[in-house]
Parts: sequence; structure tokens; C-alpha cells
Amino acid sequence: MDNDILTVILLGIVEGLTEFIPVSSTGHLVLAGELLGFENKASGTFEIVIQLGAILAVLVLYWKRFWDVLLGLGRANPAAIAFTRNLALGFLPSAVIGLIIYKMVKAMLETPIITAIALIVGGIAILAIERAVKKPHTFLVEGMGWKTALGIGIIQCLSMIPGVSRSGATIMGALSLGVERKTAAEFSFFLAVPTMLAASAYDLLKTGASLGEDDWTAIAWGFIVSFVVAVAVIKWFIAVVSKFGFAPFAWYRIVAGSIALVWLMAK
Repeated sequence: MDNDILTVILLGIVEGLTEFIPVSSTGHLVLAGELLGFENKASGTFEIVIQLGAILAVLVLYWKRFWDVLLGLGRANPAAIAFTRNLALGFLPSAVIGLIIYKMVKAMLETPIITAIALIVGGIAILAIERAVKKPHTFLVEGMGWKTALGIGIIQCLSMIPGVSRSGATIMGALSLGVERKTAAEFSFFLAVPTMLAASAYDLLKTGASLGEDDWTAIAWGFIVSFVVAVAVIKWFIAVVSKFGFAPFAWYRIVAGSIALVWLMAK
């Protein structure tokens, strides 16, 4: 890539900071790339694939949870089966719809103004949902009914629009369906693993042959940096959500989206 390594590191930091909080990591990468002059035929692939670094952070921090589920499946443990079923149902809608509208999603990544508008609209939606949600009735990922998991998966499809936020869509969807805040956040983390693995694998299948050595180097740096930053952010996010809810992130989205919109329209 033509951009220097500092730009790639900065984008890796942006990814790690924003992947798991409801502010849209892809949206921030698009806007940060525009601000930093990150323009390249492989930039869309970069913005998708470096998210794997943040996904690795989930596997590292929650390795025991995943390991227990794996062992539980071998013993036909009902809780492990329910966890796996819910993860599969949450992943399925985005896998199907993502294949259908892949080209449209890639095109939207090249239109920053869509991201700015989505940030604002998403922030308003979070504030509205926070006020409207009723008392939760689900406190464990394993305790979700199949309809709840599938419903969250359908809502996650909205995050294919840059700026909507995958974590924001899944968490708000879960809250709307009666899932408690901390559980909603953790399910969003877990759901990121198959979702982003599939998105990255499919994108690399489509574009991998056209990537040069510099492209792969940039992706590797972005991957490493986003992993390190995401490890710290996940623990911080759970603490903030448990104490303050999601309103601080909603207001941030509205302010950031408004500033970005004014800047893009003035260019």
C-alpha cells in the first residue's frame, strides 16, 4: 500500500477501540481512512480483515468459556448445546444476506457520507431503545430461546450498512428482546467470532489474489494492533455498560456523526 505504517497502526488502534462498543468500527475505519488519506484498491479488504485481530481478543479473553462449551458438546450438555445453537442462529441471517448483497456492502464502504448519517441515526435509536426496554427476562446466553437468538441475528444484518455498528445492532436487538445488558454485550462478543471470520474469509476469497506484499503487510500490522487494543477495551466496555448503560455511546455517535457529516459536505 502507498500509505505509511503509521497510518496503518492508527487504523488498527481505531479498529481495536471501536469493534466491541456500539459506535461502528467499520464506520470509524471508513471515516478515519478518509481523514488520513487512506485510499487504495485494497482499503475495503483491509477494513474488513483487520477486524480479525479484535475477534482474536474475544477468543483469548473468553477461551475458558469456549473451551467449556466444546467439552460440553462432547458430553451432550444441554447448556453447551443451547449456547452453540444460539450462536449458530445468530450468525445464520448475516451469512445468507451477506452473500446476496456483498457487492452493495463493498460499494457503501466507499461512500463515507452513508457512515456519517448512520452514526447519527444509530445514536438516536440507542437512546430510544434504552428508554423503551422493559425489565429483562434472560440473563444467560444459554438461557435465550431460539426465537430470541434468531431475532438478534436478523437485526445484526442492519450492521452491513457502514456506521450502523454490528455490536450496536446486536446489543440493542438483544435488549429489545428482553436480554439483560451484560449478557447482551457478551452475546455480541461471541457472535462476532463466526460473523467476522466468515466475512473476512469471503472477502479474501474474492480479493486475496489481487493483494500485493505491501497489502498483506498492512493487514498484518492492523491485525496485531487491533488485537492488543481490543483486549483492553472489552473489559472496560463491560464495566461501563454495567454502570452507565449505553447512552454515553449514543451521544458520542450523534456528535461524531454530525461533525463527520458537516466535514464531508464541506469538502
